[in-house]
Amino acid sequence: MTVVREPHLYVGGQWIAGGGTDSEVENPATEELAGVVTQASPAVVNLAVASANAAFDGWATTPVAERAAALRRLHEVITQRAERFAELITLEQGSPPPVARKLHVDTPLAVLAQTAEALGEFPFRSELGNSVILREPVGVVAAITPWNLPLHQIVVKVVPALAAGCTVVLKPAALTPLTAFELMRAFEAAEFPAGVINLVTGSGGDVGDQLTRNASVDHVSFTGSTPVGAQVAAAAAETIKGVTLELGGKSASVVLSDVDDALLAKAVKVTVANCYLNGGQTCTALSRLIVPNDRLPQVEELAAAASAKYVPGERLGPLISAGQRKEVESFLGSGEARVITGPVELPERGHYVTPTVYSGVDPDSRLAQEEIFGPVLVILSAESDDHAIAIANNSRYGLGGALWTGDPDHALEYAARIRTGQVDVNAAPFNPRAPFGGYKASGIGREIGDYGISDVLEIKAVQL
Repeated sequence: MTVVREPHLYVGGQWIAGGGTDSEVENPATEELAGVVTQASPAVVNLAVASANAAFDGWATTPVAERAAALRRLHEVITQRAERFAELITLEQGSPPPVARKLHVDTPLAVLAQTAEALGEFPFRSELGNSVILREPVGVVAAITPWNLPLHQIVVKVVPALAAGCTVVLKPAALTPLTAFELMRAFEAAEFPAGVINLVTGSGGDVGDQLTRNASVDHVSFTGSTPVGAQVAAAAAETIKGVTLELGGKSASVVLSDVDDALLAKAVKVTVANCYLNGGQTCTALSRLIVPNDRLPQVEELAAAASAKYVPGERLGPLISAGQRKEVESFLGSGEARVITGPVELPERGHYVTPTVYSGVDPDSRLAQEEIFGPVLVILSAESDDHAIAIANNSRYGLGGALWTGDPDHALEYAARIRTGQVDVNAAPFNPRAPFGGYKASGIGREIGDYGISDVLEIKAVQL
């Protein structure tokens, strides 16, 4: 296996020495060395922020049509290099190749295309009585991204910020930085102006914290765990800067009592697939399946059969690290509920865990309340539809969710009662222009499309 080596960072439109020590990147599917990446020294981090500030006025005043054209060029370059991006994601994140292409590359490409379209229609100027309302870019945005979706999570932060007229300093996750380097080459090929996008690497505790506290950074967009998100918000408050926080989730898939057998089977199949997607390492994973009491035996049989199709090392990828595997394993065999899935054979190498479905779960238990971030589904039973909604809302999180109903006429009524940022009804498709974000401990602000652009704008009233 060829080891990817990245000895330079992209700052101010140039590839420069990082100034820090090198860091190794592991392939979680094989536990072999995948890459060696330079780290940014504090001086280089400050240089990246200064470069973004120097480029801001020019980019902010670039006509909207030209910014949209630049995004379309970027879309074309990434499309041409899609297989390379998918290969890197499989290498550093462990995602099986089909998932790496469809989830990790095609989805952010759709978001990028829709953001460019949204930009052409965005109301940067409107009128209200004798006032002109101007929506202006906030300035320099620090984008701090996670390891579970190395390309997508960058795109949903960086692209709307650039569309808004902001400049960006990107810090990718230390576990999956290789994709970010390839993305910088795509920006370079798409001929973005120097300093508009900058790449620095390092740990969240060092480089991420430095960016967050830097007075010359105007907004921080962070995706990660809720505890770290709270730390980011507190650090950003020192310089009174805005934050976008996309944090944890414990999403519920709610099956109402009016579903027929066919829709019930679909609900279970889709919920298991969503829970296990990306090795269970998605913040929107449907990790709680809530069903009517009288359908529980049928649901258990369906869920066990669906889970058995996810073979580790084939359809199911690894967890990102040995540490993450240990954390997920701490939930397994806890004795809190019944395991309805059988044992599976795990590959000899790689950070794989057994995909597991629990039933008879107490809604207040650790299994039902904590974000596991692995292929673990819990089934809970409800006495009524109202009880099912109450169980769904019995969570500190509020990021995603699903609703299954045989009566489309009251779908919106029930979806509105679920306290989350998004709800998919009967497996409705992902909308790459709709807002994405959470309630409660799942975060602050919204990403993607028009809403991602709005999140990094200041609003000015000019009275005439």
